[in-house]
Amino acid sequence: MLLVLPFLPIPASADEIKVDSDFPSGSGEVERIDSGKKLIVLNPSDYPDRGWRCWWYVKIDGIPDQEPWTLDVGEAPWATPDRATFSSDGGHSWQHTEPGTREGKRIRYTIVGNEKDLLVAWGPPYTPTDAADLVNRLATDCEQASAFSLCTTREGRDTPALRVRTGEGKPLIWIQARQHAWESGASWVGKGFAEWLISDAPAAAEFRDSAEIVFVPVMDIDNVFRGAGGKSQKPQDHNRDWTDEPHWNAVAAAQRGIMAAVEKGRLAAFFDLHNPGAASRFPYFYVPPKDVLTPKAYSNQLRFLKLVKEEMREPLRFTGRASESGSKYDPKAWKAISKNWVASLGTDALSVTLETAWNTPASTTEGYEAVGRQLGMALARFQNETK
Repeated sequence: MLLVLPFLPIPASADEIKVDSDFPSGSGEVERIDSGKKLIVLNPSDYPDRGWRCWWYVKIDGIPDQEPWTLDVGEAPWATPDRATFSSDGGHSWQHTEPGTREGKRIRYTIVGNEKDLLVAWGPPYTPTDAADLVNRLATDCEQASAFSLCTTREGRDTPALRVRTGEGKPLIWIQARQHAWESGASWVGKGFAEWLISDAPAAAEFRDSAEIVFVPVMDIDNVFRGAGGKSQKPQDHNRDWTDEPHWNAVAAAQRGIMAAVEKGRLAAFFDLHNPGAASRFPYFYVPPKDVLTPKAYSNQLRFLKLVKEEMREPLRFTGRASESGSKYDPKAWKAISKNWVASLGTDALSVTLETAWNTPASTTEGYEAVGRQLGMALARFQNETK
């Protein structure tokens, strides 16, 4: 198997300031560093055919402790959140900068030096290593959980996944994140869900006993590792690959797992976790066209949306918005969108996409994880009512 190595940019520097993106999930091309103006001008790395040029994540070294600098990033809207995300402790915790100042298609953030390397990114990074560490830790902490690899990618990397079950033959609930590599918040939502799932909360314990749950934190491992956007990549992005002959190994493996459950009448629900456009300020759902659903599947959808509206209240509130993504949404490829493919199988299973807003003050690791926990609580109630 051919192993494709990522482009490794040469660290840029001016005097003692260095900006580096030569690490997993790193991305960023330095246009210039002006020490006199305390300015770094940065653009996301360009990976032709690997999707939108929107993700950036760099390590900045050499800014004196507590000295403010300006990070100028382009271009809008996908690469320029209102607030950048930074870590002063080597990536153990992530915080927002103050809101940036927009100038045309670019935005300027104030960043402050510290004694160690400063990590700055579009949003809180979530790498393939983070995914592997999560599923391995949860499998160790919960005797009902096991870690496995969904597949080996086209570039030879494992795709970490978690399975939680208490016995054979129970309804399958499939939850996956990050079909679009740049949407890092989706993995954090999934993390919040998975940690709640294996917790001591009574509702979580009852939920674990009622179903088999499969969780995949990152579907597009290769582009997440590379630091590419993934959306609209060639030959197609992961979420337009759900056909009879998928290109991407993760899609093919997910289809096999889902179809095995369908054949035994076990598929209960499918969730695809994403982040939406920059203007979205609240989480919302995409749902299949009504005419694709069985009457029972449509009833299940309405019931679930009611429950999740009751649970998902803060800091990112679900207002009840649910939009169909059918032929008007994508005339050419709507049938190859994951949740629509699942709905087309003709079962009564719930099949939805959750879009969690990324461009708000609450779009932090803590905010995303809260959405994941609340999703879990709504799903537990849904499953309990379905028995």
